[in-house]
Amino acid sequence: MTDAYIVEAVRTAGGRRNGALAGWHPADMGGEVLNALVDRSGIDPAAIEDVILGCVTQAGEQGFAFARNAVLASRLPQSVPAVTIDRQCGSSQQALQFAAQAVMSGTQDVVIAAGAESMTRVPMFSNISYHQREGVGVGPFSDRIKQRFGVETFSQFEGAEMIAAKYGFDRDALDRYALQSHQRAAAATQAKRFASQIVPLETENGLHVTDEGIRADATLEGIGSVKLLKDGGVVSAANASQICDGASGILVVNERALKAHNLTPIARIVNMTVTAGDPIIMLEEPIFATRKALERAGLTIGDIDLYEVNEAFAPVPMAWLQALGADPEKLNVNGGAIALGHPLGATGTKLMATLVHELRARGQRYGLQTVCEGGGIANVTIVEAL
Repeated sequence: MTDAYIVEAVRTAGGRRNGALAGWHPADMGGEVLNALVDRSGIDPAAIEDVILGCVTQAGEQGFAFARNAVLASRLPQSVPAVTIDRQCGSSQQALQFAAQAVMSGTQDVVIAAGAESMTRVPMFSNISYHQREGVGVGPFSDRIKQRFGVETFSQFEGAEMIAAKYGFDRDALDRYALQSHQRAAAATQAKRFASQIVPLETENGLHVTDEGIRADATLEGIGSVKLLKDGGVVSAANASQICDGASGILVVNERALKAHNLTPIARIVNMTVTAGDPIIMLEEPIFATRKALERAGLTIGDIDLYEVNEAFAPVPMAWLQALGADPEKLNVNGGAIALGHPLGATGTKLMATLVHELRARGQRYGLQTVCEGGGIANVTIVEAL
């Protein structure tokens, strides 16, 4: 079995809800990322054997073979197939892992893993609202599921509160973490550390190249003034990820493709892990998935130079740090989703683009990425920068 290599990794700058990217159809955003991967690598677009694209809210403009529509909106030939997958917030990270598995097996040599999500144009949960609007059915959780777990629904917001309570985090600790995310993202933007990974998008106000959600002037007092999502809780919109529009993508190949197309890899995939656990607390699973990934890779947390742990809610990376005994100075060094936004299906390959580029910029070796996902699932991907 051969290795899987990353040749290019790109993303758009994030757009706020109703912000700079609100005018972009999500298929077109995805198409621009596909174009950028081809342009930057120099590969013949006809050599691409598949596009695997993550998207969570597959309805409206993100419905009806969304990945295929992204291909049709790009300059790739119509001979390139595509498939849309949903592993919730880890959708495009799973797309990357599926792409890597394809090229490692030799069934395909060149595959693009990508993700796209317009949370402005296709709001969260709009793909599951039909039964509420039309009075048809009971929604995604059947009576059998509800009876098994003793709940009416599974809530990520409740899961975040449960993690905060379990690991002993109060409101002030979460808010301080959120402030750090904005500060790190602002510093990274000022230092142009995102420049090499961003695909510019034309807007009515010019090229969109800067993540729109970063608040360089954020203060602890301002973050602390935001209303809590639950009375008596600790989680607020200010210490949780931002709604975001965006797209991202990674070109994945095997050694045969490297030679055939004269490509230069920028990273090698070392380990791919996915696990599942408690669907109620839900967001704790990255801890257990990371332990399994490190064991299978023959590595320790100390061997990892940088970590990207998705900031769906501040308690998630904070609990991960505490449980793994990890170094906070290696975590989300350029900020995370609290500042940069969390475009759901695009987040997995977005984080990987940031991780690989930062490892190379620092001359470091190993990076680990993990994302918590609805239903109590988590993906972990370990890469080696080249």
